[in-house]
Amino acid sequence: MLFGYFIFGVFALISWMIQNNLKSKFQRYSKIPIPRGMTGKDVAEKMLRDNGIFDVQVISTNGHLTDHYNPAIKTVNLSENVYGSSSVAAAAIAAHECGHALQHADAYAPLTLRSKLVPVVSFASNWVQWILLGGIILIHSFPQLLLAGIILFAATTLFSFITLPVEINASSRALVWLNTSGITTYETHEQAKDALKTAAYTYVVAAIGSLATLIYYILIFMGGSRR
Repeated sequence: MLFGYFIFGVFALISWMIQNNLKSKFQRYSKIPIPRGMTGKDVAEKMLRDNGIFDVQVISTNGHLTDHYNPAIKTVNLSENVYGSSSVAAAAIAAHECGHALQHADAYAPLTLRSKLVPVVSFASNWVQWILLGGIILIHSFPQLLLAGIILFAATTLFSFITLPVEINASSRALVWLNTSGITTYETHEQAKDALKTAAYTYVVAAIGSLATLIYYILIFMGGSRR
């Protein structure tokens, strides 16, 4: 049990450090304007047009860093401080989310698989912690409950790892387009790249942390089953 708390603490600390670093970088790059003075909305709409995508709408959404692409209704949702900002950070985020729209148009396999897993992961996320807790308590009398929890948690872990290529590929598409379209200069392109690379680290840590936790629960199950 102490091993589990230690692993959780280590990854929680690393995640906190990366999140703080990410927040700091986005605050810094949010103050640096891009040469053309285009807002996040302008950047997103131009990237979509340049790639022949005309059925995706760019809209504003509430919150901070709540930017996302919704494949179900084909919308690029940009947070208010990205939607109307003409900064390096806004351009990078807007282009990244459009990268997901490009993936959707290309039927990018990891994105398709991730989309199919969303209902399963949504169900698992609502129940997995309670099932795992009950499984640990009843490990000797009803080990099947913990096994069920492990299976559900494995689904969320798989989702985390599938998310990695999806996010990295979206950033790659964004950076290529920002460079070739002339939206960013050499200096601002490096800043956009740095921001997106830091954001990717959060997904890497989340995936590895989820795998370590999954292994921890498997060890508990194996130990309890031997008794």
